Amino acid sequence: MAVIRDMMPAFELFQPTTTDEALGLLDEYRERAWVLAGGLDSFDWLKDRVKRPAAVVDLGGVEALRAIRPAGGGLEIGAMATLREVSRSPDVRERYALLADAAEIVASPQIRNQGTLGGNLAQDTRCWYYRDGWNCYRAGGTICYADTPTAMNREHCILGASRCVAVNPSDTAPALVALDGELEIHSSGGTRVVAAEDFFVGPDVDIMRMTVLEPGDLLTAVRLPDTWAGARFYFEKSRDRQVWDFALAAVASAAKITNGTVEDIRIVVNGVAPTPLRLRASEDAVRGRQLNDEVAARAGEAAVQGVRPLNHNGFKVALLRNLVMRAVRGGEA
Repeated sequence: MAVIRDMMPAFELFQPTTTDEALGLLDEYRERAWVLAGGLDSFDWLKDRVKRPAAVVDLGGVEALRAIRPAGGGLEIGAMATLREVSRSPDVRERYALLADAAEIVASPQIRNQGTLGGNLAQDTRCWYYRDGWNCYRAGGTICYADTPTAMNREHCILGASRCVAVNPSDTAPALVALDGELEIHSSGGTRVVAAEDFFVGPDVDIMRMTVLEPGDLLTAVRLPDTWAGARFYFEKSRDRQVWDFALAAVASAAKITNGTVEDIRIVVNGVAPTPLRLRASEDAVRGRQLNDEVAARAGEAAVQGVRPLNHNGFKVALLRNLVMRAVRGGEA
């Protein structure tokens, strides 16, 4: 059983003002460093002493990581831009309203004022067994406590599980994947750009982490190409409470429609799998066809092929099907 201590461990705090300074610290401390953005996920980990870093690198003073600016015909958003800034940015709202809508629905106004886009994308899973210090697979143990006959697993996977059944908790992640976004990652070895769809890591690849970020890496920016700028967007998040709650299931879609025919579409769901999941079968059921209820129903059925609900989350099957149908139709029929 986990022991909740509700007090911080001792660590050394660094507050760099430049990206290079931050990278130097991350390179020095490697696995012993913890990157602090808005701090809202970090403080939960630290106050219960589940995570005990030697150094905390606070990015709050690195102003270069907050900018939202046009780039290459699209848009570049600094990883330290707050969710409020993203949701209210005229540039994001005008061309990439899908991301603005997703950012606007995260948690509560207070959290959006402090939480960052990079932090929301890189946050760890919310599985309570894992976060409360149980020695599960993800924590280096030999069991998934959420996948046992007596487990509390209402919020867990129905697709893509591999030993661990925890889900990705980010609201902005499915929107970013639907927009075919990219993430810019810096380290002492240089810079690499990763497609949003490849940024998130499932337990079948590495059960100990949620993203491709490694010790010494720093997520610096999100890039949105002009490919999907101004498309028809749809975002919906189903949750128990309207504020301060994570998704039971969420859907984000971007569609190009001409005279009622879907020329192209991207449909991404979250809260039902270990990573934001692009539903290619549902996209194929829609692409090139006239929009109608029958086509939407086909997309919904394609979305739930291969589902494996747990003891207490079978409701997610119908929820996922209906969310996909609504995304295809653009809302209520």
